[in-house]
Amino acid sequence: MTITTPDWVKGAVFYQIFPDRFATSKQVAKPSNLEPWDSPPTPRGFKGGDLLGVAEKLDYLQDLGITAIYFTPVFASTANHRYHTFDYYAVDPILGGNTALRALLDQAHARNIRVVLDGVFNHASRGFYQFNHALENGSASPYLDWFYFNLKWLQQGRQLEAYPLKRKRLKGADGSASLEQLGYKGWWNLAALPKLNTNTPAVRRFIFDVARHWIEFGIDGWRLDVPSEIDDDSFWQEFRQVVKSANPQAYIVGEIWGDARRWLQGDQFDAVMNYLFTKPVMGYFANKTLDVKTVKKAGGYHDVRPINQRAFAQAIDKLLTLYEPAITNAQLNLLGSHDTPRFITCAQGDESALRLAALYMLAYPGAPCIYYGDEIGLQGRHDPDCRRAFPWDKSRWNHALRDYFVKCIELRKAHPALQSGDYEVLFSKNDVYAFARQLDDQTVVVILNLSRATRNITLSVQGNKSALKNAWGQDAYNVTRGKLRDIKIAPRSELVLI
Repeated sequence: MTITTPDWVKGAVFYQIFPDRFATSKQVAKPSNLEPWDSPPTPRGFKGGDLLGVAEKLDYLQDLGITAIYFTPVFASTANHRYHTFDYYAVDPILGGNTALRALLDQAHARNIRVVLDGVFNHASRGFYQFNHALENGSASPYLDWFYFNLKWLQQGRQLEAYPLKRKRLKGADGSASLEQLGYKGWWNLAALPKLNTNTPAVRRFIFDVARHWIEFGIDGWRLDVPSEIDDDSFWQEFRQVVKSANPQAYIVGEIWGDARRWLQGDQFDAVMNYLFTKPVMGYFANKTLDVKTVKKAGGYHDVRPINQRAFAQAIDKLLTLYEPAITNAQLNLLGSHDTPRFITCAQGDESALRLAALYMLAYPGAPCIYYGDEIGLQGRHDPDCRRAFPWDKSRWNHALRDYFVKCIELRKAHPALQSGDYEVLFSKNDVYAFARQLDDQTVVVILNLSRATRNITLSVQGNKSALKNAWGQDAYNVTRGKLRDIKIAPRSELVLI
């Protein structure tokens, strides 16, 4: 099978937005009892961010260099993160409703910024119509096959314990404990998240219709929440067919934290959130300052540890050969997300680690994704602290850091080799890591000095160029017999040659 992915993705620069926390517009009416914007986030509190607020900040995103936005869920929900979906056809009213999404899409597309939404299809919520119907009517409900109910329980006339008086911490991931103690399977046994039964034809039709509806509405793709928990290749194969029939250039990216080859054969997803990239990058670039206690508490980061250069190089070499090139060039590469503590916090404020990691991400094959606020130095430990409100008071920004992100993004966008060129390691020794991206006659060399000392290195380079110049400076380096000699790199710094 020939693997094809959307043409636009390899050149995209993504920005992930948690919509309750990015920006708010006076055009969207707000309920009362919102948390103060700059107060610490809480698990249940709402800040009142909305989609028109994002639309009003498109100048900011365009100036940063962003060409695509990935939103965590926007559909109607009673949770600030909106993974508890109760209406898949309605944008949450606190976010401004469907009209706000329409306005945002139109304004974003006018600027050539694409928009990808989060699809939560493994589970719904207690307020979802079909589940609520069963909650009210028990064994008489015609929607019993939409979820995994304890039918014996219902036939005995017992009420589902969807709102247990005491919160039960039920162990296990498969939902069997909640089936016995709540009367239905909840995702990770959570009462608030009844698991959809995608073996039921009506459920499949519903999800596929939702997927098609919003693609036809104008979104540019889906990020799929915990798709491995719908353990059914045929489901995702049909999902792809539905989405691609509506828009062949729609992007389908799954939240898979490990080896995703099963889903990346060209018949299911285009890419995954590339945490296999994130982990070694964090472990190496922040290896001297990594806060292990913080990362251990972060679920998916439980195996992140400081690693040496050899381990990093091996991890990257393995990752670059794990998938077909078309997949590698479409992967969603990230330094953190709404599910992780922020990189700068994990590195205990080591800005040099974040800068070097950001440049590496933006020069690495695949689509880089910046988690909102990372570019200005926003801090945050594990959920909910990593979901702080964006501080629009510019006096609180790290402007030098933001300028560096802009410079790295401009570099990527200016050089096609950084978007789809071959990747070759040129040097990996004494905490200096150098690689080249090569496309046709264009070569970009990136040299990263992670050590605390100045390094002098010599590199072998391909091509016919007699010299390479500093992408961010005036100096040039002669190429003699295929060698770049005596390149001096300051501690904890980078050099990009073109």
